[in-house]
Amino acid sequence: MIQEKKIEKRENSAVQLHITIPQDEVRVAYDDLVKKYAKSAQIKGFRKGKVPRDILERRFGEGFRAEALQNLLEAGLEEALKDVEERPLPYTRPTLVEEDLELDLDAPLSFSVTYDVFPDVTPGTYEGLTVTEPKVSITKADEDRELEELRQQNALIIEKEEGAVAEGDIVTVTLEELDDQGAPLEATRQEDITITAGQEENFYRIDKDLIGFSRGETRTIEKEYTSDDDHESLKGQKKRLQVTVSTIKQRDVPELDDEFAQDVSDEFETLKDLRKDIKQRLTGNAEKKVRNMMIDELMNQISANTPLDIPASMVQTELESSWRGLAEQYRATPEQLEQLLTLQGKTRDEIFDEWRPSALERLKRSLIAQKLIELEKIEISDDEAEEQVRKDAQERKADPEPILEYYRNNNMLSYVKQDLAERALFDRLLEKSTVKAGDKIKYLDLMAENG
Repeated sequence: MIQEKKIEKRENSAVQLHITIPQDEVRVAYDDLVKKYAKSAQIKGFRKGKVPRDILERRFGEGFRAEALQNLLEAGLEEALKDVEERPLPYTRPTLVEEDLELDLDAPLSFSVTYDVFPDVTPGTYEGLTVTEPKVSITKADEDRELEELRQQNALIIEKEEGAVAEGDIVTVTLEELDDQGAPLEATRQEDITITAGQEENFYRIDKDLIGFSRGETRTIEKEYTSDDDHESLKGQKKRLQVTVSTIKQRDVPELDDEFAQDVSDEFETLKDLRKDIKQRLTGNAEKKVRNMMIDELMNQISANTPLDIPASMVQTELESSWRGLAEQYRATPEQLEQLLTLQGKTRDEIFDEWRPSALERLKRSLIAQKLIELEKIEISDDEAEEQVRKDAQERKADPEPILEYYRNNNMLSYVKQDLAERALFDRLLEKSTVKAGDKIKYLDLMAENG
């Protein structure tokens, strides 16, 4: 069918495909279409299927040409794409370049489409690089902090029999905003709000103001918010809040002894056993964090030396995936999330613009890593992937067989194989790099590092 096709490269890993269909094929496609409709056409004064062609064309010729044109475009594109190397990405559709294309039965049909293709990835230097390995110290204070968190997690919440609200108490309040005359503002009343005194995990951030309240007490709290407040509706605002404390509860924290260790897990007989486990866990966390930081430093260097044009459709797909993920975090639909942002004075497009640089870098690193896996000939077998699933299940003290069955039935082993391939790649890259000793860093500071 095709007389000629030609591909031209465009920016951002897009191509333009030019296709020409010969005039005789154009005429055949049109004639076949007319014949098809002629068999079933019914017009007053003629028997079904006996309407003269010239009458059909006078009445329906414009529609015939439009449909024949669409059929030719689809068939021509399908044939042209069969043996081209530059195939469209699976989540994008070719776009017709000509806006007012018409079918000329006495001439070849020439048209062009543009579409995104998988980018050509040629990694820059990735061997012999230098990375820094910070030296982390895990102290008894780190262990004590973890123990205290465990104590708080295992605390019982009990009614506070006497005394006012103190820091750390769990308070149930009813609040509403007041106008300048001290009258409640309509639709601002909120009941049975739970707030932990001293923790700013509430909209109005009145947690510290609650300290000193008694059960059943009502006070007016005045708050002033900065012009760069995180909440759009609070920026630069002054609020008068009428607050009533209905309940005060406190944590009954267990003593730090062998019995506490046994309550945490049957694995521990003594507090010493628990401390040992905490030290091992913190050490493992630190080692993993340091490794990730070195990998991040490596990929920064490789990315900086790798020119790469990311297709617009690939970036858009990544942004939409992040958007759906954010919606899931809020337990909302993407549409509900958009409505929520509207209330805060933001739009989805504005959020996408903020996310775009990080999305581009994520995609670039992923593409580079995948290319390096190919260049390094790293392959992971199904057996290796299944063994990793078993190992992960055992670490969580779970039966691995149902998990394996789920992975097999849902074609999820490919994700495990990809993860293992990336681990093997980064191990190899680190082996081929120079690792220099970095500065000493505290455990908390290390874990607060981005990356």
